[in-house]
Amino acid sequence: MFVSVPATSANLGPGFDTLGLAVDLRNEIIIKPSKFLSLSTHGEGAENAKIKKNSLFLSIFNENYKILTGRDDNFRFEFHNRIPISRGLGSSSAVIVAALSGAYASAGKKYNKREILNLALKYENHPDNITPAVMGGFNVACVEGDRVYSKKRRLPEYLKAVVVVPNRTISTAKSRTILPKMYRKDEAVYSLSRSSYMTALFMSESWDLLRIASKDKLHQSRRMKMIPELFDVQKLALKHGALMSTLSGSGSTFFNLVYEKDAEKIAKLLQTKFPNFRVFTLDLDNSGVITKG
Repeated sequence: MFVSVPATSANLGPGFDTLGLAVDLRNEIIIKPSKFLSLSTHGEGAENAKIKKNSLFLSIFNENYKILTGRDDNFRFEFHNRIPISRGLGSSSAVIVAALSGAYASAGKKYNKREILNLALKYENHPDNITPAVMGGFNVACVEGDRVYSKKRRLPEYLKAVVVVPNRTISTAKSRTILPKMYRKDEAVYSLSRSSYMTALFMSESWDLLRIASKDKLHQSRRMKMIPELFDVQKLALKHGALMSTLSGSGSTFFNLVYEKDAEKIAKLLQTKFPNFRVFTLDLDNSGVITKG
């Protein structure tokens, strides 16, 4: 059994807990029946004792596999991680989606992606990362009761993502503590208007207006102050042709949407300016979670 889940970039500036898209940087898991539980971890987090245990994956997989089959079977899990951990690229959501999809596939049960998405909400109550991880593409999502309601737009091949991954993390939990408990009305209206406008731009493929739509007054600049170099990342990317440049999730990664013709130039400039950060040029992903076997 093979499961593959893409990295995601959420919020996209003003779309706080609502907007997200998938990029072609994937975690892959191979699942095989076994006489006893065994696992191996390769790539991102392979040297981290906590990550190597994959406790979140195993608890979700085992819980749902037993619900589906009534059995406590053993498996061998081989994790091949490419998504940087705790960097705002949806690594936790990828684990959740992979565990649920893997449990269904290993149990021999058919599923639709909407079912997996709604199950994922039990483990991650914000839909902006889990939705593109399941569906792929650009997604606008909201939660009503225990269901995620979302719309997807496929992303064209002539767009690329240039992501800048700093050498230190911004904890999602910690970054939420620096956000105010109350916002001024003008701040809320500012971000709400741009989130709505951004959704319209993605749906109509009006890319050259994203620079205006991606501005935010709710969370982004407050979080960026935790790693001040991020302001320079954003300024440099926009100066040299990025269509939008936003904090990925709660950070610390910065996401830049660019035309394919500009990708190499922008990536080289960012890597030269920030040699201690990792810079990836990635395709956008329209497939979401994939299971085979």
